[in-house]
Amino acid sequence: MIIKIPNSHFFGSGWAEGVSVRNSLDGAFCSAGLGNISAVRVGSALTPGSRLVEFHELPPGALVPMVFASLSSTLPGEIISAGVAIAYPRDRTQAGLVMEYAASGHKQDIEALARRMVLEGMKVRGQETEEIVSIAVQHRVEKIGAVLAAVVLWE
Repeated sequence: MIIKIPNSHFFGSGWAEGVSVRNSLDGAFCSAGLGNISAVRVGSALTPGSRLVEFHELPPGALVPMVFASLSSTLPGEIISAGVAIAYPRDRTQAGLVMEYAASGHKQDIEALARRMVLEGMKVRGQETEEIVSIAVQHRVEKIGAVLAAVVLWE
């Protein structure tokens, strides 16, 4: 069994058009620089003390844990967006939190909702939030489009 505790994390986001819903999502992963890894969708906890780093290439074929939001659409003209937000606790010995959201709509609205969700999640956990950082991506669908926003957990 592979068990590693990530000590860093970074954002990735992208969008794409494709010949199918699956191909558009694959293209969004590629656009985000995450097309040649095996994404492992994980829950929302961020390792205590994990640090935000710049995006960097990952080894091809690596099993990579990430929290991500994605959405595909086949409705030409529809605006779709995905966003992720990270809340860092005031007490950095405690776990942080990541929340993700994707829907039809503009990226600023989706990002704002992800930020509200992560703040509420910290309140539910009884933790004070020191800082929230977030990203979002938006795409106007031409034929078959997809968006992806992710927090990649790495060592």
